[in-house]
Amino acid sequence: MAEITAAAVKELRDRSGAGMMDCKKALTEANGDIEAATDWLRAKGLAAAQKKSSRTAAEGLVGVAVAGTKGVAVEVNSETDFVAKNDQFQDFVRTTAQVALSSGVADADALGAQAHPAGGTISEKLVANIATIGENQTLRRIGQVEVSQGVVVPYVHNAAAPGLGKIGVLVALEGDASADVLEPLGKQIAMHIAAAFPLALSAADIDPALLERERAIAAEKAAESGKPAEIVAKMVDGAVAKYAKENALLSQLFVMDNKTPVADVVAKAAKEAGASITLKNYVRFQLGEGIEKETSDFAAEVAAAAGVA
Repeated sequence: MAEITAAAVKELRDRSGAGMMDCKKALTEANGDIEAATDWLRAKGLAAAQKKSSRTAAEGLVGVAVAGTKGVAVEVNSETDFVAKNDQFQDFVRTTAQVALSSGVADADALGAQAHPAGGTISEKLVANIATIGENQTLRRIGQVEVSQGVVVPYVHNAAAPGLGKIGVLVALEGDASADVLEPLGKQIAMHIAAAFPLALSAADIDPALLERERAIAAEKAAESGKPAEIVAKMVDGAVAKYAKENALLSQLFVMDNKTPVADVVAKAAKEAGASITLKNYVRFQLGEGIEKETSDFAAEVAAAAGVA
């Protein structure tokens, strides 16, 4: 078997526009022959699919799936909202969520390598969808939650079909309360999460970089007040504490009454049920959030590959 060099992979990638791993596989199949490898990529639809990859895929669907005490959410993007209404696309997102749930994989790349029930892998099925539907599509991300005892409650906002929509939420409630207590509580908390967009479960879980950014903003504002340094320092600390409180799920005011912290809502439910209930974790996926950054990252990768500064 011919040696597959990095130079050969790069040449095939430049020629076909296909991904690095697909190029390596094609060269292996073609015993190192560039032309044969190009034909192999075209036959598999990989070259054609990759030509569409420069198009921004910011639409699509979020899919959620739950089984017992475990739940997953996946985001699959398309170029237009029209594709999100396509039965073939919806079936792919639904199936992908189920495969994610059963396989237990933790990231999109690993999920793409999992077997699709109809044959091939999830990634190969996605490529086939791109070829038949005619739009770029990407399997963007996966999120998971699990409890040892309790429930995982799913919620979809702006549902396009059962378990599919623009915002997908999973709420993990751990404890020995009965399902008829946990399920409605989880549904209400999930609706809160969809509306309130918490950044983390608790203040301690918020990304330190976000807190530092908020601190810098608060410091600039406080400095303009002309107050003494010790007062300015307290103003900054207060502003950061307020930011953390308003963006951590447990300390946010529950949207159902706009006065009770979510942590107190959970504690009250536990007391009334005479059982333990802990809000252990959550996932909130909103379709396309942060997609602009990923698009620019792709553009930078293309420019670097082309030798453009």
